[in-house]
Amino acid sequence: MANDRVEAVERALTLLDCFSEQRRSLTLAELAEQTGFYKSTILRLMKSLEMFGYIQRDSKGLFSLGSAIRRLSHACDAENSLEPLIRPVLVALRDASNESASFYVRAGVQRICLYRENAQREMRHHLDEGIRLPLGQGAAGRILRAYSEELAEDEVIRQQGWARSQGERSAEVGAVAVPLFNRGGQFLGTLALSGLITRFDEEQCQQWISLLQQEARKLASQIV
Repeated sequence: MANDRVEAVERALTLLDCFSEQRRSLTLAELAEQTGFYKSTILRLMKSLEMFGYIQRDSKGLFSLGSAIRRLSHACDAENSLEPLIRPVLVALRDASNESASFYVRAGVQRICLYRENAQREMRHHLDEGIRLPLGQGAAGRILRAYSEELAEDEVIRQQGWARSQGERSAEVGAVAVPLFNRGGQFLGTLALSGLITRFDEEQCQQWISLLQQEARKLASQIV
C-alpha cells in the first residue's frame, strides 16, 4: 500500500540503481540527470549512504558503490546462488527450442531478467541480463504477479501453472512462462521462452510449456 512506503528510502534506492557495470562512477550532475532529483536532495541522501558504506566519494567528487554493497553481494552469493543450477537449464531450454530462455524475478512493479540465454538464430528475441521490464506485461510478468502473495491477481494462471503472451510488450514477440519453486514449495521466479510471435502459435506454445514445466520440476528437486 502507498501509505506503507518510505519516500526517502525509495529515493536512496533509486540513486543506487543508477550504478551499473558500465557506469561505476557518477558525478552529481549525472545522478541529477538520471533521477530528476534536486542536487541538494542527492547530496543529503548520498551522505547517509556513505555513512553506512553503501557509497564512497573520491577527491574529484565522483560517487561509486561502497564496500557494504560488495559485502552484501558476497553474502548473497555464498548463501544461495541459483545461477549454477539455473544457467545449465536455460542453455538446455534454448538448445531444445531454438528460442531465447530466461529466468525472471520480481522487483517491486518491475521484473528483472536475472539470467538469460539468447537464441543463437539470426531472427530472435534478444535481451540483456539485468534489464528491467514492466511487471504487468508479458507471460513472465503474469506469472510473477499471479504468484506474488500481495498481488496474486490471476487464479486461472495459478490453477493451470503457466502463462502465454502474444505481442503484449512488443508486437513482434510471443512468450510462454512457468513458475519456479524450490523443494519446499517456495516461489522463486519464472522460467520463460520467448521469440518471434510467428513461431509461437497455439501448438508450439503447448510444446514449450510442457518443456518448461518439465525443467522446472527437475530444478525444484535440486533447490533447497
